[in-house]
Amino acid sequence: MPPTMEAEQQEDQVVDQLKLEELHIDEKQSEPKTEIPVPNLDEVEEILGYKFKDKSLLEEAFTDSSFSGELPSYERLEYVGDAVLNLLFTKEHFSLYPNLSPGPLTRLRAANVDTDKLARVAIRHGLHRYLRHKKPLLGEQGILEYPLHSNGLIDAPKALADIVESSIGAVFIDCSSSLDIVWKVFKSLLEPIIDPSTLCIHPVTQLYEVCQKRNLKIEFVDLWTESTAVDVLIDNQHMGRGVYSLKKDIAHNRAAKNALDNMEKILRDA
Repeated sequence: MPPTMEAEQQEDQVVDQLKLEELHIDEKQSEPKTEIPVPNLDEVEEILGYKFKDKSLLEEAFTDSSFSGELPSYERLEYVGDAVLNLLFTKEHFSLYPNLSPGPLTRLRAANVDTDKLARVAIRHGLHRYLRHKKPLLGEQGILEYPLHSNGLIDAPKALADIVESSIGAVFIDCSSSLDIVWKVFKSLLEPIIDPSTLCIHPVTQLYEVCQKRNLKIEFVDLWTESTAVDVLIDNQHMGRGVYSLKKDIAHNRAAKNALDNMEKILRDA
């Protein structure tokens, strides 16, 4: 075959291949995209036991900034809900515990409104299933292993706590800023509420207190960069270890808890 004819055939084959590829691309583009189903927020009203007059507030409360759409994200309502929740617990604790000074009252309120506690509320009542978002899957992540509070032993996703606060903010705005209505709606959802008898000491604080009473030397050894671990030495003896790859603080807290558990066992068996 003459070289010119062979070259022309090869050129025709290339053109045909390009046309096939273009056709394949057009077919893929014309395929219907799979839409993520939007959760039915009527079910949220059933969970809350509250019917919204303005449904757009409910929709906004469960829309994350990662979700593309026309509605604004929950961030403004979360801001309102955070302030309202702090005020509600301040009011409740002031009435329930007339003999508590501001210091203990502040610690009690903080334990009931932090991310750890509110994430547990979201998981227990299934509110996380209604958040419209494009973030990694929001699951239990060991949260329900601690009925009240983990005291820094788990890394609860902030988004879980956010939707509790945004829900509170949405109800507050929808009911014309009635604190009584908001408390009536959310008090049972926030149960079990931490009280002075169930307020636990943070494991790091508790470990320092135990060692101080027994005149023991405590040292935290930071191995987190190398092995995502933190060790605890008591009088130069290895007493505990905590491991967590995402946040050093969590590894630090787990190390203190592990050391406390081991010290308790040693003292019990002695």
